This record gives sequence, C-alpha cells and structure tokens, in this order.
Amino acid sequence: MSQDQTTQQDPKQQGPQPEYPQEQMEHPGLEAEMELKPDYGEDTYRGFGRLEGKKAIVTGGDSGIGRAVALAFAREGADVLISYLNEEPDARETARVVEAAGRRAITVPGDISDAAHCRQIVQRAVDEFGHLDILVNNAAFQMSHQSIQEIPDEEIEYTFRTNIIAMFHLCKAALPHMRQGGAIINVASIQAYQPSPSLLAYASTKGAIVTFSKGLAQEVIAQGVRVNVVAPGPVWTPLIPSTMPAESVQSFGQSSPIGRAAQPAELAPAFVFLASQESSYITGEVIGVTGGQPLP
Repeated sequence: MSQDQTTQQDPKQQGPQPEYPQEQMEHPGLEAEMELKPDYGEDTYRGFGRLEGKKAIVTGGDSGIGRAVALAFAREGADVLISYLNEEPDARETARVVEAAGRRAITVPGDISDAAHCRQIVQRAVDEFGHLDILVNNAAFQMSHQSIQEIPDEEIEYTFRTNIIAMFHLCKAALPHMRQGGAIINVASIQAYQPSPSLLAYASTKGAIVTFSKGLAQEVIAQGVRVNVVAPGPVWTPLIPSTMPAESVQSFGQSSPIGRAAQPAELAPAFVFLASQESSYITGEVIGVTGGQPLP
C-alpha cells in the first residue's frame, strides 16, 4: 500500500491522524468533490429500530454531520426530510442512502436564514409525513477571519440569521405538529465554550444556541417534547476546506486530546440516543462529542 493510500485510511481509524490535504473549496463546499471523503457510516452503522415509524427533519442534511444523522435515523426506522442550501449532488446522495434503508426521503433546498423558508420546511414535512417527531437543527454558516475588523457587516448578520435565528423560526413552526415523546436536537459546538477568535461570529451563535436550548427545554417539556444539544469538537466535513485557510485544514483536529478530528459517523449515535426513548429523562442537556476537550 502506498503512503498516499495509508494517509487516506487513517482519519477513519482510532489512532492519531497525519495531516489532511491542503484542500480548498468554494463555500458551501460539496462532499462529492472532497479529495478525502468523510465517513458518514454507510458501511458501518447498524440500526436496531430505535426510531421505528418516526418522522424527522434534519437541516444541513446533505453532507457531513447531517448526512450521517439522516442515514442513522433511516436505519433506525425514521423517514427523513433533508433540508439543505443548494448542494444538489450531496442531497441526492443522502436521499439515496435513506431510501436504501427502506425509508422515505424528502429533499427541500433553500436558505434557512429566511423565516418563510423555515416555515415551508416544516409544512412540507407535515404535508408529506402527517406529523413530526424529531427536529434536528444542524445547518450552520461559518467563515474564518483574522480580525473582527475583517468581518463584513452583512456576514455577521447572516451568520446569526442562519445559525440561531433560524432555530427560533423552525422550532416555532414545528412544535404545534410535534407529538408526545418528540425531540428537538440543536447542534452547538466546542466553540460555545472555547471560542476561537478567527471564528468569532460562529462561536457567538453557538453560545446562543446552548442558552436557547436550555430555556426552550423548560417550556416545551409540558407538551412532552425534549430539547437537547450536541456540541461537537472538530469534525471533518465540507465546511472545513470551504471556510478555513489551507494551513488550518492541513492540521485540522490534531490539537484535540484524541489527536484527530472526528468523522461524521462518530457523531450520529449521540443524535439517535437523544431522539429515542432511551433518553426519555434527559432534557436541557448538552452532550459533548469533542475528542476529549472538556465542556464546563
């Protein structure tokens, strides 16, 4: 086996990884075009019927964490609406693996920074599925900058509209259609607790997501809906080569205690747990999947 082949296998193993390729892509990036493809669990995830008959929305479901979650939900028995921006090839691949699991896949393109589109996503799910059990707010925008002075005003506002304000709109629209035992899972980040100056706007929204989720959890438990948070550490997805400098991409994740970035497949079990009855007494909590970086 050549050195190049060895390098491409290592990020899917448990040991420390070598450097990633100095890959750069136009935002938002396509998983289909990545030199080193993320592992979203197609060959490894096994379902056990934990979500049989459930109906789910996964935003940012075209690639990365969202694709891994959509695949895992489908193999656990759920139908999935895949919300995404405009990454058609990636969305088609996610739909393919959901349908290969014997479940329905609905793809809905559009920008969740628009409140009307958030409501359309939920209405489409209700029209297609009849009801809604699970909402995963995973989609996010980030961009790296060396200084606050470099962040365009419109980018600050767009980051907040996409990452946190959209959650208000999606949850408001979804909750009237969610049944007893429903689950909302919001995606924060280690950045909420250990913010990088180069990701100032993104990190700020992730802190807001934690606060939003803890507050909403106290309100909606009365209707039998639980709200929890998954806070990932570094994860190898198209977001990385499409928003970070080449030198940061090359060493991505190596500073984590486990010595490497996560693969999306390693995040999916946390979402399945929080969506299932196995976590029926858990709400308002944050599960860190950080490779050993401690959360407060």
